[in-house]
Amino acid sequence: MDFKLSAEESRFAEGVRAFLDQQAQHPDAAEFMAPDRDAHSQLANSPERRAFCKRMGAQGYLGMSWPEAYGGQDIPGIFEYLLNEELALRGAPLIGKGVGCIGKTIIRHGSEDMKQRFLPLILDAEVEFALGYSEPGSGSDLASLKLKAEKDGDGWVLNGQKVWTTSANFAEWYWVAARTDPDAPKHKGISVFLIPMDHPGLTVRPIETMGHHWTNEVFFDNVRIGPEALVGELNKGWTYVCEALDFERFTFYTINPLLQKFERALDALRTTTRNGVPLADDIGVKRQVGRLGAEVETAKMLQRRVVDAAAKGQVPAVEAAMYKVFATRLGQVLTDFVLDHLGPAGLLRSDAEGAVDNGVWEHFYQTTPLDTIGGGTSEVQKNIIARRGLGLPLK
Repeated sequence: MDFKLSAEESRFAEGVRAFLDQQAQHPDAAEFMAPDRDAHSQLANSPERRAFCKRMGAQGYLGMSWPEAYGGQDIPGIFEYLLNEELALRGAPLIGKGVGCIGKTIIRHGSEDMKQRFLPLILDAEVEFALGYSEPGSGSDLASLKLKAEKDGDGWVLNGQKVWTTSANFAEWYWVAARTDPDAPKHKGISVFLIPMDHPGLTVRPIETMGHHWTNEVFFDNVRIGPEALVGELNKGWTYVCEALDFERFTFYTINPLLQKFERALDALRTTTRNGVPLADDIGVKRQVGRLGAEVETAKMLQRRVVDAAAKGQVPAVEAAMYKVFATRLGQVLTDFVLDHLGPAGLLRSDAEGAVDNGVWEHFYQTTPLDTIGGGTSEVQKNIIARRGLGLPLK
């Protein structure tokens, strides 16, 4: 695999950096560029972040790999990868669910009316989506979901509950998986619907998690929807869910934040002393840093496999799962390593006197576990690797 950028790709990356340098001068830049806000930095969850996304759309950065017939530029996905890496480095919102998960799945499977309705909104950053998959008893085993969608004339009535729905507190539309055939095998009787978040019968209840990250539980109480809400074919939703999750993993899990975190770890070790000697000069610390550096390079190569598969027009399911498991765990290991050596000073928050690197390591300690959950838990990723990559049977 040759991952050297072409002249065109290098020019594009330089153009993105110039655009972001310009955006960094914006009066609200601190509100939409925040590298330390791990869990939230990829979300357009504020007016300032949504305005930034609109400026990205005006720049032509949204939906670049989409077909020209649907407003895209029909260019290789490598350009979206390069864009997301630069955005992640600045802590700016990524191109996200609308362009990746929702948009690409609608293009592949949605009705023509659904394409005409939603794709222009996505390209103009006029709409945000929430993904309704997990339930109280259906997290890792997503196919066991129990949210009922019962036929009602030419539409459906939905009753049940979803949980851990990031973005439900600010999104306009809900991309939700529901059981439409209770008698079919669990992978076969699922359909996907697009429902407005302000629909009668929908109730959103926020849940605050570690790292000051907000997710939500959503309750369905006789939510009546019409036939236009169905995505693709009835009872084919499991296929769409899997594809959308594959696109999500490719879109969200960039490598630059991990590389940046490793460099910050080195800086923390260089500037922190023990008995008057920088931690970075300790021979034991050096050995551990060498090992971590090798693992960071391994993560980089695993991520390159994701990009390579996507650039060839494949859905990088196994590659994305391998990278996500390895990289998110490495983020935790790296944070633990730094905190172990910083001692009590590493646990100080940003507003505390003597906090190392403005308290960022205490923050990372709270946020890195979330990365192992979003987009499918590490256990789910291991099942994907076992089943799709190794051909092992499920019990």
